[in-house]
Amino acid sequence: MTYYIDDLKPGMSESYSRTVTEEDVQKFGEVSGDMNPVHFDEAYARKTIFRGRVAHGVITLSYISKVLGMQIPGPGTIFMGATTSFKAPVRIGDTVVTTCTVREVEPVKRRVKFDCVCKVGDTVVVEADTLVMAPARPKA
Repeated sequence: MTYYIDDLKPGMSESYSRTVTEEDVQKFGEVSGDMNPVHFDEAYARKTIFRGRVAHGVITLSYISKVLGMQIPGPGTIFMGATTSFKAPVRIGDTVVTTCTVREVEPVKRRVKFDCVCKVGDTVVVEADTLVMAPARPKA
């Protein structure tokens, strides 16, 4: 479903839930080239502040892109920017629940600001203020 710019109102939100898998971390490392041993080597990662392997933070951030690009506003959305804060690590096997809520709508420029949060249980792992360009309703 697509929400067009004239459909969006402050307070509207959508959520997405996904469990991070070993395969996710492996594929993301391959695609991104980020092979940092904190993501791949348990012995190495145990010696870091994380005390064990963690998923790439950007994997979690990508769930925000999924919500905005596929749910609200949805297909046709253009991601314009984000200010992001990583609050806690995400580990393989964690289920991340991502919620994006409309904060502000600028209809003339079709811009929408969202407050997005990713949680594992009650723990906030990522917070982001995002800006997108929402699709215009097609002309009849």
